[in-house]
Amino acid sequence: YITGHAVFEATHGTAPKYANQDKVNPGSVILSGEMMFRYMGWTEAADLILKGLNGAIASKRVTYDFARLMEGATEIKCSQFGDNVIEHM
Repeated sequence: YITGHAVFEATHGTAPKYANQDKVNPGSVILSGEMMFRYMGWTEAADLILKGLNGAIASKRVTYDFARLMEGATEIKCSQFGDNVIEHM
């Protein structure tokens, strides 16, 4: 905040072993976008992202990493999870 500049990125590497598998949880990148919007003052957009992500997880239609930890969850692809987030906005 001192310089007025910020960087927003996923908390993980590129995970090349999962490339083209439509499998990996996009939550880290989605939340990075949420933080960017909030930093820019676009709180309404940031709030919608959180609402969508929370709703998607609560629906138990989630990527494999969540599904293996959640009782009664349905495993879906990364792209389907993105659609699920949008549906819950």
